[in-house]
This record gives sequence, C-alpha cells and structure tokens, in this order.
Amino acid sequence: MDDKNREFLKKLIATFKTEAREHVDALSSGLIDLERASSAEQQIKIVEVIFREAHSLKGAARAVDITEIETLCQSLESVFTVLKRQEIKTSPELFDVLHQAVDDLSKLLLQLETDTSLKTDPHRQELLQQLQNVAKGIVVPAIVTDPKEKSVPPAIVPDSESSMPAMADKSVLAETVRVPTTKLISVLLQAEEFLLTKLSIGQLVIELQDVTSDIALWEKEWVKVHPRLQKFRSLLEKEEKKNPHNSTGSQIARLIEFLDWNYDYMKSQKAKLTSMAMSARYNHHTLGRMVDGLLDDMKQVLMLPVSSLLGIFPKIVRDLSRVEGKEVELVISGGEVEIDKRILDDLKDPLIHLIRNCIDHGIEKPQERQGKKKPPKGQIIIAVERKSGHVEIRVSDDGTGIDISKIKTSVIKLGLLSMADVERTPDSELLPLIFQSGVTTSPIITNVSGRGLGLAIVREKVEKLGGNIFFETKPGIGITFRIIVPLTLATFRGVIVRIGEFLFILPTINVERVVRVNRENIRTVENRETIVLDGRIIALERLDDLLDMPRSVKPEKSEGDISAVVLASAENRIAVQVDEVINEQEVLSKNLGKQLSRVHNVSGAAVLGTGKVVPILNIANLLKSVGSITRKTAKPSLIPTETKKDKRASALVVEDSITARTLLKNILEATGYQVATAVDGIDAFTQLRSGEFDIVLSDVDMPRMNGFDLTARIRSDKKLSDLPIVLVTALDSRENRERGIEVGANAYIVKSSFDQSNLLEVIRRLI
Repeated sequence: MDDKNREFLKKLIATFKTEAREHVDALSSGLIDLERASSAEQQIKIVEVIFREAHSLKGAARAVDITEIETLCQSLESVFTVLKRQEIKTSPELFDVLHQAVDDLSKLLLQLETDTSLKTDPHRQELLQQLQNVAKGIVVPAIVTDPKEKSVPPAIVPDSESSMPAMADKSVLAETVRVPTTKLISVLLQAEEFLLTKLSIGQLVIELQDVTSDIALWEKEWVKVHPRLQKFRSLLEKEEKKNPHNSTGSQIARLIEFLDWNYDYMKSQKAKLTSMAMSARYNHHTLGRMVDGLLDDMKQVLMLPVSSLLGIFPKIVRDLSRVEGKEVELVISGGEVEIDKRILDDLKDPLIHLIRNCIDHGIEKPQERQGKKKPPKGQIIIAVERKSGHVEIRVSDDGTGIDISKIKTSVIKLGLLSMADVERTPDSELLPLIFQSGVTTSPIITNVSGRGLGLAIVREKVEKLGGNIFFETKPGIGITFRIIVPLTLATFRGVIVRIGEFLFILPTINVERVVRVNRENIRTVENRETIVLDGRIIALERLDDLLDMPRSVKPEKSEGDISAVVLASAENRIAVQVDEVINEQEVLSKNLGKQLSRVHNVSGAAVLGTGKVVPILNIANLLKSVGSITRKTAKPSLIPTETKKDKRASALVVEDSITARTLLKNILEATGYQVATAVDGIDAFTQLRSGEFDIVLSDVDMPRMNGFDLTARIRSDKKLSDLPIVLVTALDSRENRERGIEVGANAYIVKSSFDQSNLLEVIRRLI
C-alpha cells in the first residue's frame, strides 16, 4: 500500500471510529431500554432500533475491513432477529451476554486508538459461541464481573455541538459538520482573549471621561477668573498709554497673551478629547457586542446536553447492582440541560463515585428492603436543573442514609477527633466529615468503596471546577447529594474587593450578598466575631487574616460601618470583612501554571482592564482556613488598662461551682484585674446595684436566676445596660448560643473549648 492510500485509510478509520462510538452507545442504551420495557410491543420496537444499529455498525466495519467488529455485529444481528420473531424470551442471563458483547465492541474501539490490526482474543471466540447458542435458543448464564475491573465504556461525547444523543434521528447528520473538540477549544480560548481587549478599551473610556471631566472643571474655574482678567487687561492698556516705555507692563501683556493662547489651546484639546472619548465609547460598545456575541456562540458550540454524559450510567448501575446482588432502578431527568463539555468531562468521575456510594452504602438488598416495607427494587435519581449562571445536579437514593455511628467510629479510628470531642459535637457538625479523606462507613474495603477516598475525591474535583457539593440525609430514608457547578469555564463573573493596596476577585457563584455592618452590631460568640443576618448568626472574619496577610497599620475605628461579603461554599457560610467592595464584572480566569498550582487559597488570576493582575480566590479553601487563622497583629497586652481614676479594671465572676469560680478568679487576678464573685444571678445583680464593675463573666445554668435571666435584667436596667457581659458555659447548642445573643450578651464562650488567652483577649476587647 503506497503512502497516499495509507493516509486515506487512516482518515477513513478515524471517521469510522467516530461513527462506531455512536452506534455502540446506541446499542448500550437500547439494551437498557429493552430490559426496562414492560410490554411485548415496546420490546419489538426497541429490538428493531438496536437491530438497525448493529447492522449499520457491521456495514461500516466491513467498509474499513475490520473483521472482528463485523463478525461480532453479525452474531448480534442473529440474536436480535430471533428476538424480533419472539422465538426466545428476554431474561437477565440473556442481557448479561448481550451487554458483554457491547462491552467487547467498546474494547475493540479502544484498541483501534493505538493499533488498527486487531488481534484475535480467545475470550471473544467464547462470546461468539455464546451468541450463536442464544440465537438457537440456548442461553448460558454469563459470568458477571465487577465493572470496575473491566474497561467501562467511555461516555460518548460528540465531537461538536452537531452530534446528538444516542438513538437520535441520523438524518440530522446531513446538516452537521464534524470538528474535533480540541480545535474548537483552541478557537474558544483565542476568542476569550478578546475579552481583555474589551476590558482595556472600557478602562480607556473611563480614563478619557475622567480627563474630560478635569478639563471641564478647569473651564469652570476659567470662567470665574476671566472677567477679572479682562478688567486687568483694560487697566493695563490705560497704563501703557500713560507710560509706553514701562517694561513691566509689556511683560504682563505677554503673560495675558499666553493665558489667552492657553485658553484657546485647552479648548481645542477639550474638543479632541471629547471626540476621542465618543469614538472610544462607540468602539467599546461595538467591540463589546462583537466579543460577547462571539464568546456566546463559541460557548454554545462547546455546550453539550448532560445526557451525552449520563448515557453510560444506566449500564454502570446495572452492572454494579448485579455484582452487589441488589435491584436498582436509575431515573434521569433534565438530561437536555446543556453545559460546557470541559465541565462534563470532569464531572464523569465524581458522578460515578456517587453512584457507587449509593449502590454500595445506600441501597439495601431486596430481602432487607422488604423487611423495612420498602419496594424490593431501590431507586437512584439523577436530576439536572439549570439555574441562574450555574447547573445543579442532584444524586439521591432511597436507601439507608448515613449511619452517624459509623462516621463517629471512623473519625475516632483515624484520630481526627477524640472520643470526648465526638461525644460533645452535634451530629450536624460530624456529618460533613464524610468528605474527609479516609472517613468511611463501610466495615470492609471493597472494589467499589471502603477506602474513604471516594467522597474526598468528589469534593476536590467539584471545587476545582469552581463548584460546591453538599448533602442532605435522613436515616432509613436515603441521601441526596447536590453538586453546583458553573455553566462554562474560563470566563465568569467576579466581585472585586480591596484589602489595603491589594485587589482580589471573589467568584460571584460563591457570593451570597454584600452588606454594610455597623460595628456596634458585631458580637463575640465562642471567641469569634459574629453578625446576625436574616435572623441567623454568621461568623465574621477579616479577609487579610484568612489570607495570612499583615493587617493594615491604620488603627480600626470603634464605630461606623464596615464592608463585608457573605460567602457560601457547600455547607459553610461566613461573612468576610474587606476594606472596599469595588464592583462586579466578567473576568477571564488564567491558570497559575504547574509551579504555582498549589498556592493556598488562590485558584487562578485575572487581568483587569487597567492591566493589573489580580488573584482569584478559591472560596472552598478560604473557608477551610477559618479554623486556623494566624493573627498577624502584635499580641495585645493582657494587662487591663487603668481607669481614669487610676484604678484597676474590675470584673464580677458569677458561677455556682466553687471550682470554676475560683479558677476564673485566679486567672483574672493573675492578669491584673480586680475580681469579685457571686454564686448566682440574684447575688450578682445585688452586687451590681451597689458596686461598680467594668465587665461581668457569668455561667448560664445556675439556681435562683440563670445567666440568661441575669443578662436580660442587666440590659433592662438603665444604669447597667451598657455593661459588657461574657457568658462562660457548658451549654453548647446552637439554640443556647442564639438565646445568649438575643438577651444581649457580648460574648458566648463554651467551657469545652475554653482557652485562657482567648478569654482574656475577649475581655480586653470589650473593656
């Protein structure tokens, strides 16, 4: 074969592989539909469709002389022929054989990627013999293997937007052109670069408008002084007539002439700048419309229906459930929703992990389900919904849900928490630990799960896409995972904020809202500053602290408003204090490269219209930093400041336990405070009415009057209403913390997480 014919055959096989993938995908989907069909009429229609797919694939293989695929399709045709005639009945064993044949076709296509000369496989000969026996009415059970151990057919992702889901009308192909996605992505990336030009021209428009405004201001001032200049000119002319040889007068005259020339010159420059500004605005508008249109069109080219990814999942669910001895039905909705192909590719593994978890950990075996009065067949639902700027994918099952006792055992075994920590931590705070590497509810390690890596990988990949994942579970009822990802990569909207002289970009998908908060409304709960929004308590952190940056040298004001951005990722939600929220705009994300791929809290960078490179923050990583903030401010002196009367600051400790009361008293006195003690709320209030104190530290659970009632009573007293109150208690529930805020406490410290330095810092801040 000469080089010309060899090159032609290479192109022909490349075209065949693309067509063959569609046929194999259609065969796999058709077999799943056939297995689900409830009536003979439905089965006949489906058999006819998949028969045509096998026949078309056989003809295409014959055209490129790939005998192995042609022979296998011929055997499949024979089986589908007898099925059409209803000479044999469908059964799980029959479908096992047919699915193995389709899997073998997928393997052959994978081999074609590296070698066009396919080798004879002894296993394939056994499979062909099985198919021949089936065509004669002899069905021998196939060996069901773990799908993880064999090559799972890849998702049949089309080469361009022109391709269609499996079993679509092939007449549509007449109106399409096949283009490799690599070329389309390259064109899209080049088109996205125009966004920088658009932003730069937009910045130029702003700067020209600023200069024009400055000249307008100059002109306004000129108008004010011009009458005086005219008057001065008249006086000068009279003086020259009286004394024509006065050199000073001639110099002033030249100065006046220069001012007149300067005025005319500035007017001409203003006209030019006005014209340039108008031209820049027009170019910005025109280019912006063209760039936006081009980007939208290119994005649409790479947008594919989610069904192109989900097409393989019925087969995966069938194989996994057969291995586990379970009956599982997969229900898919929203497959028509379109999303960036690059995101679809990265979502495949996370979704497969979740499906495996649902089958292995969630869905019970038929006998167990019947004992719980559930249908013997479990159900997994994948629902896709497009929302504003993003896509939400829900994966749920009707199985056992998460067994919190197994989570606790795994967490203690890994050493993430001690047994005492686990016992006092609410279940709602322990459940998210399923995303920690190594945490598992499986008693043994299996091929499908048990290593505790699946959900950790899922969260990592979803967050890498700029998305979130969280879940809801009910024991005995099931679990629902919610994945939220952007519609497209590279370009997205971001909120630009400033800390000192530095700018940062927060992805809009993670920004819940921007707020202004009065400093007087900031409260301390468990040694952390908090604010209340919509009736909910939210932790407040400084962005420079989260980024481990030095704080501004400017002293903080004790009053007035601060700017904060409420961020949300998965189950986490905090407010982040910034110096300024500048604006929200579309930005083009750039990777940091391999050298900077592990920079903490930063996911990429963007170039603004000014040419300034600004980091894009990774919100998921940022929220993980909340628990391990390193304060960069110099440690404040824990010695209380002296009062105006040169007296030590005084504190009242209210505690019914003599041990706890003595401990707090000793800590404060050792630090320099003057301390008085009370055994309950009534004793404390009596002392407050007769003495003077700078702060109150009170337990909550006390006889006669508890800490909540004491706080409320202090706040209702005109003389004491401004007195700082710190509640130090063993009650750590969310309801108790919220009640402490409601009655007016300034801080709420839980004894289980008591830290002496934190307590003293809170006291110093409040006095």
